Amino acid sequence: MKKYTYTDKKDTRSGFGDGLLEAGKRNPEVVALCADLVGSLKMADFIKAFPERFFQTGIAEANMIGMAAGLTIGGKIPFTGTFANFSTGRVYDQIRQSVAYSDKNVKICASHAGLTLGEDGATHQILEDIGLMKMLPGMTVINPCDYNQTKAATIAIAEHHGPVYLRFGRPVVPIFTDADQKFEIGKAWMVNEGADVSIFATGHLVWEAIQAGEKLAEEGIDAEIINIHTIKPLDAEAVLKSVAKTGCVVTAEEHNRLGGLGDSIAQLLAVNTPTPQEYVAVNDSFGESGTPAQLMTKYGLDAEHIIAAAKKVIARKKQNS
Repeated sequence: MKKYTYTDKKDTRSGFGDGLLEAGKRNPEVVALCADLVGSLKMADFIKAFPERFFQTGIAEANMIGMAAGLTIGGKIPFTGTFANFSTGRVYDQIRQSVAYSDKNVKICASHAGLTLGEDGATHQILEDIGLMKMLPGMTVINPCDYNQTKAATIAIAEHHGPVYLRFGRPVVPIFTDADQKFEIGKAWMVNEGADVSIFATGHLVWEAIQAGEKLAEEGIDAEIINIHTIKPLDAEAVLKSVAKTGCVVTAEEHNRLGGLGDSIAQLLAVNTPTPQEYVAVNDSFGESGTPAQLMTKYGLDAEHIIAAAKKVIARKKQNS
């Protein structure tokens, strides 16, 4: 198992804030809009550098999406910012009609996604957003794993033409990817090559998958771990190549098991090569109030549950052989 270490922890939303500033420096057409959550979205540095390119819409998320769509007509590249629940569920009609259907170049940037929003509870912890957004034709869906990758993804989507949903979070997490990485939309990142089981993880679950892989290696299980930061378009080639080698799959995500990464991979495998698969995801339920760590453990989104899923799916593979 390849060793990954870290010297610092940082929230992925700060990666977005720093990436937005850099994107603004590189391209004068980049503008930002926020629905009264500048501090939470880490937009202050962008606003300080480019006050004339920032629009505070207040608590009016639907209006923010409409404004962003309109700004693209003049050639602007708008980045909208609010919590993931308000970025998707609250404004789905506006996104569908004004952004996706019209193929507008809007970057919908969503913080505080998933259970790790924590103490704010189920009303704010959206676990359906990946499913909602990936079903929209033409929508790119990205869920990076740490500060560096989120920063790189933010810069990359400014250069990509078309609607994008960029999902990130609130808690501090280990920084383990390269600071100078080139983010390739739609290209999975091989974390560790292995032969016994494929673990496809996204977002905060990538670090948990790494921890699981180290413990599995101690027990003689060689796990292949792949970071699926781009859920749509899915890197089908990377998935199928890995599964051809290992013959069994675990998917890990901070999302409802219905409609997320696991479903995308299951659909791909069903059409191409039916394969035993186990899900590490929230099992069709809402969240609740608690610390991020407490909730990740209670809802089965940690390294121990990935280990258990890997062992279970390997056993299924052996039964089928």
